[in-house]
Amino acid sequence: MAQITVTINDRSFRMACDDGEEERLLGLAQRFDDSISSLRENFGEIGDQRLTVMAGIMVTDHLAEVERKLRAAEGRIEELGKAEASVEGRLAAQEQRYLSRIEELEQEYREKEARIVARLLESADKIEQLSTDMDSELREDESAA
Repeated sequence: MAQITVTINDRSFRMACDDGEEERLLGLAQRFDDSISSLRENFGEIGDQRLTVMAGIMVTDHLAEVERKLRAAEGRIEELGKAEASVEGRLAAQEQRYLSRIEELEQEYREKEARIVARLLESADKIEQLSTDMDSELREDESAA
């Protein structure tokens, strides 16, 4: 466990912290000391204990505001997650409608193609029958002549 000395309100305090946390703790102590210095500049000498209490309340107020903003951001993230799920659901439903419509159109195409092929085959049969009939008539005409 590491030992450091921090200075707050012109007083030194020896503190223990986890190894590797020294710089972080020194930074936090400096921020707290800056709060006390700011209050001293605004209110003058009002007593060390009162300055420390006011700085503690100021820091706690700042923390409460940050926590409120964090909760609001988390709420918004949750709302966005729900909205995203809703959009994804609607997109999936739309995609399914499009796929169904594509399948319907493909089925219609196959049915029309089958009808066209059937008509072409009927026409080919008629043409073949006409050709056969014409050949027969020509042979009859040639035989008669």
